[in-house]
Amino acid sequence: MPENAAHPQRWQDALPHLSRRGLLAAGAGGALATLLAACGSGTHEPAGAPAAKDSGGPVRPGGTLRAGSPPPPTAVDPVTAYDGTSVALIQLVAEYLIWLDKDFKLVPKLATGWKSDARGAAWTFTLRKGVTFSDGTPLDSAAVKATFDRLLDPKNNSSALSVFSTILEPGGVSAPDAATVVFTLKRPFSDFPYLVSAGNYNAVILKKDYAGSFTKKAIGTGPFLLASYDVSRGATLTRNPAYWDAPKPYLDGVDVTFYADEQSDLVALQSGSIDAQLLSQATLVEPLASGGGITVDQVGGTGVTVLTLRVDKAPFDRKEVRQAVAFALDRPAVKASIGAGLGDLGNDHLLAPAFPAAPKDLPQRAQDKAKVARLLAAAGVDKLRFTLTFDPPSKDYAVTIQSQLKAVGITVDLDQRSSSAFYGGDQAKDSPWLFTTANLVGWAGRPVPSQFITPMVKTGAVWNGSKYSNKALDAAADAYDAATTEDERKAQAEIIARALNEDVPIIVSYWSGAVRAYNGRKFRGIEAHPSQFVDFSSVSQV
Repeated sequence: MPENAAHPQRWQDALPHLSRRGLLAAGAGGALATLLAACGSGTHEPAGAPAAKDSGGPVRPGGTLRAGSPPPPTAVDPVTAYDGTSVALIQLVAEYLIWLDKDFKLVPKLATGWKSDARGAAWTFTLRKGVTFSDGTPLDSAAVKATFDRLLDPKNNSSALSVFSTILEPGGVSAPDAATVVFTLKRPFSDFPYLVSAGNYNAVILKKDYAGSFTKKAIGTGPFLLASYDVSRGATLTRNPAYWDAPKPYLDGVDVTFYADEQSDLVALQSGSIDAQLLSQATLVEPLASGGGITVDQVGGTGVTVLTLRVDKAPFDRKEVRQAVAFALDRPAVKASIGAGLGDLGNDHLLAPAFPAAPKDLPQRAQDKAKVARLLAAAGVDKLRFTLTFDPPSKDYAVTIQSQLKAVGITVDLDQRSSSAFYGGDQAKDSPWLFTTANLVGWAGRPVPSQFITPMVKTGAVWNGSKYSNKALDAAADAYDAATTEDERKAQAEIIARALNEDVPIIVSYWSGAVRAYNGRKFRGIEAHPSQFVDFSSVSQV
């Protein structure tokens, strides 16, 4: 599942986001300061907190957590990694300027505060004092600048490059002193802190001289040290005794075992061979939540599988045909069968209900077989038939769509490709996920809607598989990014949502939730995360 020059799905059925409430820094000028202040203060110094108590009781230090996960499909390199296992291993060893909590609150990590100018076009970050990399090198602004210069360099083929597209370009990062980093943007972007947070998972801060080979010499500021790594077997991590947020981590270490398939991972959890899963599948683990010592934590999210329709090719060059497909779907049934009942119904736009700016009064689209017939008749289509292309993770979804559309007289031919083939080819000319007539693409959740809208539906966007173009939507998307009040955001979000809902270049049946399964009799503090992120620094024995 690439996302180098391609792939939107960060990993497996990556499942994300609950709320983008931000602890953005006070001090921004003008109306933007008012907007940021409404989201919370952003000057924080939580370092060195004493051992805390959670809802399960007092912290009990020590012990090794045994976790299971699929083997990484590519090299575990912070600059280019895109799969869930690689990202999880990296997040145990290295850290971001800002973490995203399970409700997608911005939480200070290596940055203690951040503020913007009045326009939201320049952002200044203050670094945490006293932090060192695991080899003893002090964290400073030069390392942070080098990290983002590395991500912005096209030669490095980082997934993060697409995240910064149109917003931050090479040369836009400066380090005026050892504790300060300034990002000068190409255009105002009031959600910029999310782009340098864990929401942009390649943005972990590395040493200035990082040159690859992370699994051979993993140096980070995080709570654990990578002691060993075997691509076919797993990884061993030990506690970082010099971690800046002492007394964390509470665990002595984490042992990760790679399992070739999800069923093997599940059996290992049930048998007690492992204590937790890094990546849990809701449909597999939800039945375990009723007993046997297995705890299944769950959160809402913005992960989504999108049915993309080529608006420039028959039969979907007629809006009525696209609308007919949208009205043919039984969305609650899709959510129940594919999403294990978790998440929210989709309404064929990219403003998930979890986003504060999502419109509240747009009628929810529901299955209407009579309307399907009327729309097809209006388009002059007697019998609709089309091919749906997808890769293995979307197979059940594709079969469900095929079955539901058959019930209203629409024939869907299924075209399954391997993931490498589906996301392969020339991304500018013939990659199946961007150029087939209709396809299913799994997108990991984003903390802000712009990370869906900008690459997916703006005119000429890098991942615009529908080839949709709407100048009013383009203008509203830019205005949304530059908005300095929540009312202004909501107004622009309304324009975007209504345009997509009416034109239907994409169909969103539901927004997924996320789960993480673990042995609740042995460990506490393990949580599901909307983006399947991993933070085991607060995990302890029961």
